[in-house]
Amino acid sequence: MTKRNLKAGLFGIGLDAYWPQFPGLEERLKGYVDIVEAKLDRPGVDVVNLGLIDTPQKAVEAGHEFRSTDVDVIFLYVTTYALSSTVLPVVKRAGVPVIILNLQPVRAIDYSAFNAIGSRTTMTGEWLAHCAACPVPEIANVFTRAGIRFHQVTGVLEGDAHVDGEIEDWIEAARVAHVMAHNRLGVMGRYYNGMLDIYSDMTAQCAAFGTQIEIMEIDELADIRRALPEEDVADMLSRIELEFDIQPDCDPAELKRAARTAAALKTLVERHDIGSMAYYYESVPDNDHEDVITSVILGCSLLTASGVPVAGEYEVKNAQAMKIMDSFGAGGSFTEYYAMDYDDDVVLMGHDGPGHTKIAEGKTKVRPLEVYHGKVGAGVSVEMSVRHGPVTLLSVVEREGRVELLCAEGESVPGPILEIGNTNSRYRFPSGARKFVEKWNAAGPAHHCAVGIGHISGKIDRLGKLLGLDVIHV
Repeated sequence: MTKRNLKAGLFGIGLDAYWPQFPGLEERLKGYVDIVEAKLDRPGVDVVNLGLIDTPQKAVEAGHEFRSTDVDVIFLYVTTYALSSTVLPVVKRAGVPVIILNLQPVRAIDYSAFNAIGSRTTMTGEWLAHCAACPVPEIANVFTRAGIRFHQVTGVLEGDAHVDGEIEDWIEAARVAHVMAHNRLGVMGRYYNGMLDIYSDMTAQCAAFGTQIEIMEIDELADIRRALPEEDVADMLSRIELEFDIQPDCDPAELKRAARTAAALKTLVERHDIGSMAYYYESVPDNDHEDVITSVILGCSLLTASGVPVAGEYEVKNAQAMKIMDSFGAGGSFTEYYAMDYDDDVVLMGHDGPGHTKIAEGKTKVRPLEVYHGKVGAGVSVEMSVRHGPVTLLSVVEREGRVELLCAEGESVPGPILEIGNTNSRYRFPSGARKFVEKWNAAGPAHHCAVGIGHISGKIDRLGKLLGLDVIHV
């Protein structure tokens, strides 16, 4: 995760001509801006609040200030009618996504109390404190003509669950976009030979998300592994014994081999400041590199569970999807279709190799495998199901030179699984298994995707909007 906090810019808008006409109105609206600041403020987010901008001159200065403070996103709070000339200079110079907060102070004006005020000047001042909706069409028109994408939250300033949920989702999406823009994706090895769908345009990934890609050598991992102090291996073995449910038929020598590789992986990731990773390698029999690559599964699972998602088969796109899911706090485990169960109307999904143990149903098992199917060697592997309950699938799709996000919501459901030493879950979808698979395939993803717990497609949709990426919902 990036060590830099997300910076959320905030400004309210008003019209300076009103202040001498309606005493107290300016102070009241400034107080509303402070309420919005409290809604945005949270750990990991620095709010840059420029207060109430009420003239074009102040707007120009606000644009400079947002730019100099390096804000990632702007929340524009519409307090009352204001000129669009007090908005455009701010947003255009800052050059970051903008969310318009069209929030009035109450659900409805108390018409009887309002009409009983008596003084029409006082009544007009009161009305102006409630007319947040008034300039939004003007602002939207100007943004559209200026080629500025914008997003809206409409509702009540306080006590509106819809507004609070929308703001939460926008902040979370902006935070994940910030994480992705600062993430270093490590790639090690090569593609699985012949899997044409997983080949990635790494430049397109950098352009879409801001990701930095670090190409790492398996030779370095092997060197680290050879030089490890035995106490580091012992510490890692103790961690493995604590975090996994090790089955009795596991060979202690294989567990120690996996612990040595896990400790080396941890060192490699720390050395290069890696936040996610994609890998694949085969080597040749009796080579050091074969010894390394056939013992990585436990270490990659531990990394995945600790915020450094690892995708096998050099699936860069899926490492990105896993990082997005994990940054949302949903997990993000490497998965693909296994089979269909038409009797129970579920899709069986999982994968060999690493899994996200923190989203497992119960403790993740470690089992010995006499063969890694379609790959080299043998060793220990992990077996887990994703926690029962709501889940979201995410695929990062490349097509015709562009990057898209594909997501779907479903349920991880209990039932029999294949006890083959791989990750394995049963998923049920609202459209049914048959229609879901056809719709998902029609969107053109690679055969891997990331699965996380909870229904978060709304947040993924907002992430796509902030990044300018199309989001397909199945």
